[in-house]
Amino acid sequence: MSSSTRLDPHTNEAPADSRSISDDSDTSNEEGWEDVEPEDDSQPVVGLFSEEVFPDVRSMLKDSKENHHFDLPKIQKELDLEFLDMIKLVNYVRSQVKAGNKTPDVSTKAKFADDAYLKPTLEDDALLYSLDDILEDHGDDSVPGSEAERRVLELQEDLERLQNQFSEYRLAVQKSMEDQLSQEDEKLGSTSSAHGTARKPTDRIQEADADYFSSYAYNAIHESMLKDSIRTDSYRDFVYDNKHIFKDKVVLDVGCGTGILSMFCAKAGAKKVIAVDNSNIIDRAKEIVYDNGLGDVITCIRGKIEEVALPVEQVDIIISEWMGYALLFEAMFDSVIYARDRYLAPDGLMVPSHATLRIAPFTDPDFIASHISFWNEVYGFKMTSMFLNIYDDALVRSIQPTTIAAESAVFLSLPLHTITVDELTFLKDFQVTLKEDIDALDGWAIWFDIFFMPSRDSVVPDNAVPSEMQKRGIVAFTTGPDGPETHWQQGVLLIDHGKKSPQPLKKGQSITGKVGYQKKEKGSRLLNISIEWEGSSQEKGNQRWGLQ
Repeated sequence: MSSSTRLDPHTNEAPADSRSISDDSDTSNEEGWEDVEPEDDSQPVVGLFSEEVFPDVRSMLKDSKENHHFDLPKIQKELDLEFLDMIKLVNYVRSQVKAGNKTPDVSTKAKFADDAYLKPTLEDDALLYSLDDILEDHGDDSVPGSEAERRVLELQEDLERLQNQFSEYRLAVQKSMEDQLSQEDEKLGSTSSAHGTARKPTDRIQEADADYFSSYAYNAIHESMLKDSIRTDSYRDFVYDNKHIFKDKVVLDVGCGTGILSMFCAKAGAKKVIAVDNSNIIDRAKEIVYDNGLGDVITCIRGKIEEVALPVEQVDIIISEWMGYALLFEAMFDSVIYARDRYLAPDGLMVPSHATLRIAPFTDPDFIASHISFWNEVYGFKMTSMFLNIYDDALVRSIQPTTIAAESAVFLSLPLHTITVDELTFLKDFQVTLKEDIDALDGWAIWFDIFFMPSRDSVVPDNAVPSEMQKRGIVAFTTGPDGPETHWQQGVLLIDHGKKSPQPLKKGQSITGKVGYQKKEKGSRLLNISIEWEGSSQEKGNQRWGLQ
């Protein structure tokens, strides 16, 4: 799926900071939990289906019943709802109405069973504080005496009841909020840093990991991926063209995002789809799933796949769009491998099933002029100090096929059913042969190809080309410059020739070398790429780039 955060494919920058809806609660403010005895018997209540404020809960319930055909006490009695069930029901209805659904489905308790509904949808929701009254008023129709008499008895026990019930409610909500906000920045760590106290590497990694998941809470990154028709069409085509594979199967979607892949699988006949994501986007995915009538098939779970408990022991298929820039940036594939080893049945299928990494020599004097030479003179001023570390980072760009001076070479094949995490750190040989004379070797371009094979026993030939595989009816795509542009573009690694001029190379000349991938540090999602090459006694080198 795709700094510790995935960059915007058009600006190559991280999305601007903003808070998601679930961030609106300040868990440090405990005022709402204090046991305050109300001064009178009633308090204003916001309607369930509108923003109208009613003088008390009874008038609000009357409006819901008469004008919206929603009888809360009747639903409580029919579904045998207890206190926490009622909390979930109210928050579920408010969230549905907020999303534009004025007729939420409350036919079964399962519709609002998710613990996420323990978190108030409406801040300081007076209705939640009145649920005990509703339960008492409608729990036993045989209670003698007038309504006023019953209310006097209730008020006498009100303080004790509130202490007991809301203590339980408070703990439940806090647990839910801690789960949902687990990837936010640690305030203590930030404060220590501001006071000059160095944080441990694990703290930095955890903070970066939190930023990574937070980046997926924003619409822009999902819009970019969904609008990438090469990416999304390939998943859709494989699923819909192979409905016999998905029919009646249990599917796990790792890093589900908006849930698009899960919905493809559900539409293809999957018996059950479990969609897992550790970003706030899971809240939108749940709504999208229910809005499309797929709530009975798809179960959305918030959390890391390594930490959540799935409702099944094993799955038949794992589907995931885990690919990052230069394929392995983000290290999300590590989590997919964990899911495979933990949950995939022995004969289960990985979707996609294979990937290959390619490298090719890059030569483009115009690119060098705009990115490097530009700093020699800017509006008549020298800015050569900007050359500092200018070659250290890998760039993500869409480059033209004319800038590729040789046929690309595969330097790593990834069979997704068997490859291990240890194999994702490597140093691999490559060899390319120039197809034209070049004045200079300006750098290297790296990209990947993806293949969707219908069986775990299917074999992808060495040096397989997606366009050729497509002619055989295989769903595949490339992120290389020869194919339609994708949001992954290509990784461009510019060579620092230092003070010596680059050497021209001739058509037919071979360049040999080694490509290395390594995480920036243990547990990091950042990637270091190293290349050692030799094209002649003059044109050779060894350089490392960071992708972040």
